[in-house]
Amino acid sequence: MPSPPAPPTDSLLTFPCAFPVKVMGRRHDGFAQAMLIVVQRHAPDFDAATLEMRASSGGRYLSLTFPVNATSRAQLDDLYRDLSSHPMVAMVL
Repeated sequence: MPSPPAPPTDSLLTFPCAFPVKVMGRRHDGFAQAMLIVVQRHAPDFDAATLEMRASSGGRYLSLTFPVNATSRAQLDDLYRDLSSHPMVAMVL
């Protein structure tokens, strides 16, 4: 008799893990600092020196990549929700 299938997991990730969070928005003064504040609210151990910034080819948008130390699915969900609802953010990946 075959064994039953494994129960579904809540996440494909194993925590803790390094997880890159990418945030895009219009290039405004203060955009990177505002996003850093949001990220550090959810990942207080985030090292700002690891932040990657890249301007779009036209220079109108800025992409920020925050490699966070994710400790749980709930932490990531809360971070994505907070970033997505921020008025300066166009997209979160």
